[in-house]
Amino acid sequence: QVQLVESGGGSVQAGGSLRRSCAASGINHITDLMGWFRQTTGKEREGVAAISPIEGTKYADSVKGRFTISRDNAKNTLYLEMSSLQSDDTAMYYCAAGRVRLPFGPLLDASMYTSWGQGTQVTVSS
Repeated sequence: QVQLVESGGGSVQAGGSLRRSCAASGINHITDLMGWFRQTTGKEREGVAAISPIEGTKYADSVKGRFTISRDNAKNTLYLEMSSLQSDDTAMYYCAAGRVRLPFGPLLDASMYTSWGQGTQVTVSS
């Protein structure tokens, strides 16, 4: 059974940086993809970044060049480095894990993921 526990996040001024971490257990590094999603009140959960052992990384257009996703398989940890943060980045952020599918599916689609972290709030003030 996959378990995901998030840490990091918090509040930051616009233009600042934050690092999110997600400790994962029960993950298979060869078959499982992982991702970060965010959600604000009244909106659907949005895929921010994903990393697949086969397809590599994928980013939402809104965060390209500002966010970096990575995973340390030795530590079973997923990271999201966020820089040049904007007020639009304010949201509840979730890490997620799922199984690679063939044919490949959309990495930033929530339907690709079956396990979710508890979510933590990121607030960017202008």
